[in-house]
Amino acid sequence: TGQSASPNARLLMDYETKILPHAGGYGRYNRLAVVFSWFPCFAVTLNLFSDVFYTLIPDTYHCKPDPSLLPSAFLPSNLTKQDYLDLTIPWVNGSGLSHCELFKYPSNTSDLSGGAPRERVSCTRGWEYSAVAGLHSNFVTEWNLVCSDYWKIPLQHVCFMTGWIVGYIFLGTLCDWLGRRRGFLLSVSLSSLFGVAVCLSSSAVMFLLLRLCQGAMLAGVFVSSYIIRLELSDPPHRLMVTMIGGFFAVSAELLLPGIAALSRDWPVLQALATVPLLLLLSYWCFASMFPESPRWLLATDQLPQAKSSLQEFATRNAVCLQDEMYPGEMLLSEIDLLNGEERQPRFYSVLELRQTRVIWKNCLILSFTLFIGTGIQYCFTRNLHIHSSNFYFTYFLRVITGALACIFICLSVNHFGRRGMLLLSAIITGLSSLLLLALTQYLQGGLVLVLSVVGLLFSQALAMLSAFFSCEVMPTVVRGGCFGLVMAAGCVGMAASSLMELQNNGGYFLHHVIFASFAVLSVLCIMLLPESKHKSLPDSLKEGESQRRPPLFLSRPNRDHLPLLRARPPSSEYNPDNYSRLVSATRKMLSKDSLPYRIAAPVVPPLQSNGDAQGTETPREVVL
Repeated sequence: TGQSASPNARLLMDYETKILPHAGGYGRYNRLAVVFSWFPCFAVTLNLFSDVFYTLIPDTYHCKPDPSLLPSAFLPSNLTKQDYLDLTIPWVNGSGLSHCELFKYPSNTSDLSGGAPRERVSCTRGWEYSAVAGLHSNFVTEWNLVCSDYWKIPLQHVCFMTGWIVGYIFLGTLCDWLGRRRGFLLSVSLSSLFGVAVCLSSSAVMFLLLRLCQGAMLAGVFVSSYIIRLELSDPPHRLMVTMIGGFFAVSAELLLPGIAALSRDWPVLQALATVPLLLLLSYWCFASMFPESPRWLLATDQLPQAKSSLQEFATRNAVCLQDEMYPGEMLLSEIDLLNGEERQPRFYSVLELRQTRVIWKNCLILSFTLFIGTGIQYCFTRNLHIHSSNFYFTYFLRVITGALACIFICLSVNHFGRRGMLLLSAIITGLSSLLLLALTQYLQGGLVLVLSVVGLLFSQALAMLSAFFSCEVMPTVVRGGCFGLVMAAGCVGMAASSLMELQNNGGYFLHHVIFASFAVLSVLCIMLLPESKHKSLPDSLKEGESQRRPPLFLSRPNRDHLPLLRARPPSSEYNPDNYSRLVSATRKMLSKDSLPYRIAAPVVPPLQSNGDAQGTETPREVVL
């Protein structure tokens, strides 16, 4: 077993430098597969952010007037519509007509003036709503989720995020067991099915449960497509292919308001958001559009499948893959040799992290930073709502900052490293949050807006970079499960805002204080992370454990790293004069006759011809 493990370990270790280049590298087929992995980003984002339109509360709404609450002799036809509303609905100073109450008059009264005896009662015949942004009806207006039923709106978002959390954890692990392709196809099929079922929801409870199930499946689509994108790319292209996927997500957010305006009703919007998922079902028919990761096949000892996958990639990349892939090594022969030893595939789960230290530490830190990056955005967007109550202003400003965060990552991370830019994003996010927390009442509205936009930009950069970083530093054998854990922590941060709304924003200040403190704490945690820029992806748990953080500060090259021991003297550099003097001294020593030791040894004469006799041996001096 030790001999059989050694070649396989060498194959994994050489994947980035020798296997991938000789299978075509980041060739035409790899690029094509990466392009097809971007489309799921569009479909997933469309279904994720459509929830914003489903749960949007109309700007104005009030109870429908109930004629049965008025005196029996009253004739509504004698009044204008506005007078009729003023007569039947209480007026609330600063907000207009009451959202949740009606006036009830005694049946025998004839005095309808302001001093008439009347009482306030809850709405009896439903509500009248103004048009919702982009939609005429949504989840709120369909089932009247206002006033006493308002709590069902944030509950729906919490349940939706719970579905994502469950999907990230279980379907991420499923990608490590079944593979990236099968995990993707299973998730796409079920998410399409649940998406169609949501359109047919007949009650708020059914809508909530179906959205929970769809969220779980959408998480599987996202995880599998994100991972395959990185595993098919070489180190120089990993960042760019990931960020282009981010731009696909931004484009879906930009198009969503227009799609909602064309839909007018929430079932139509849900149907249109499900169409891209249905189109992704075509990946069932064409394996080349979403191939299995040969890296994962090798890491899990599925050697026959790995061999055929590498041959497929080499053929489609127009590379001649022969037995001798590189001098002195025969990759396909080694795979056949290992396969002949009846090696059984071995699959891993996130439970393997209990036996690790470095991988578990990296997973916890990046989960923490992603949790902060998603959770603290609520603090910044709330200030945007205070600055302007226009829904589209807040929505598009958040989308634009997301696009700017993608551009910032593209321009900086490959130059300054993942860890450095993650640290910078955490610092700016924490500073923006602390300044808003301490100085909001002393700052002008424009400065509050600027700090909120800056904080929103870098908090989104923090979230994006945490997800990308985690996918790079986690080993291939548990990449799906570990990446799912990190993304699940991000969903917990997103659900935190809905928990505040369940309490009518009663705990907002505490929420802001906690996340600002966490942002400062994350600065210290990020320093413990390794650097993955231009490095190979780890494949085994051993490779994941071997990752170490770089030094915080550049040390002098001649300085000893053991301060309790005496430093070694600097090694002398090569000097041609010293070398020439050494050579001349050696020659003089060898040319002297008075050498300390001489040993007499027999001298063997040269071979004689067949007719000559051998001569006597004469002594020869050998110098030791």
